[in-house]
Amino acid sequence: GYNVENLFDCRHDTLKNDYEFLPDAVRHWTYFKYKKKLDAIARVIIAVGKWTPPALVALCEVENDSVLHDLTRYSILREAGYRYVITHSPDERGIDVALLYQRGMFKLLSLDVFVAHFPSRSGGAKASEPYRLLAAQRLKNATDSLFHVRTHPQIIIMGDFNDYPGNKSVQKILKAGMPPAETDSVKSQMLYHLLARKSAANKHFGSYKYPGEWGLLDHIILSGNLLTATSPLYTAEDKADVFHAPFLLTEDKKYGDNQPFRTYYGMKYQAGYSDHLPVWAEFRLLY
Repeated sequence: GYNVENLFDCRHDTLKNDYEFLPDAVRHWTYFKYKKKLDAIARVIIAVGKWTPPALVALCEVENDSVLHDLTRYSILREAGYRYVITHSPDERGIDVALLYQRGMFKLLSLDVFVAHFPSRSGGAKASEPYRLLAAQRLKNATDSLFHVRTHPQIIIMGDFNDYPGNKSVQKILKAGMPPAETDSVKSQMLYHLLARKSAANKHFGSYKYPGEWGLLDHIILSGNLLTATSPLYTAEDKADVFHAPFLLTEDKKYGDNQPFRTYYGMKYQAGYSDHLPVWAEFRLLY
């Protein structure tokens, strides 16, 4: 799962407020910068998979199909053979979530995948929380209905919740806590958070830094069947992490340590990757 920080093309989409990301606008978002960003994101995806392209890639903050077409056909990802699906949300800036998938691997599985991007914390975490709780409730309703109809539910939820593992959206609504230590006490009709234990154990663990503090805004949440060792598709907490390769980081001059190497810092172009780090999980598939 990867929030790619405003992956916009440099053309105006009618009816969308994408003016910030046009060549003659405040950010001077040119075709050259756009092309560089596509290759940067592609490089991260290849690196996360250790040169094996990941079967599924959830992306947040992509503008439209044309950027996904360019990413999968005209960046260094073109050899990887990705297909994609994208939402068309009513977001006024026109940013969406998308899923890239390896066609050969994905069609073999009976799997329900949700990619989520919850409302931001702008205006304050407390004041904006009701919107995230609403989004979490919609997600919970959808997973509950799947638990009802699937004989062997296999649900993966990925995305930027703009909330931490301890917040109400995750704890109270999705009820996605740490998986139990014994895999045989995992319940198939429950959701579990793959990274919650790592996040609780280490205050420097996270996918995003604000202000000077690392925290996990990007989540991987699974239904119990995917954590059962005898399951045909299986993963575990030690098979998941935040991807913090050195090339994705830069010195944090203000707070010390390092921080994500972003594309923009405020309005200043940095030529980096994203303000978030990707999160990943490795699955074992038994045919």
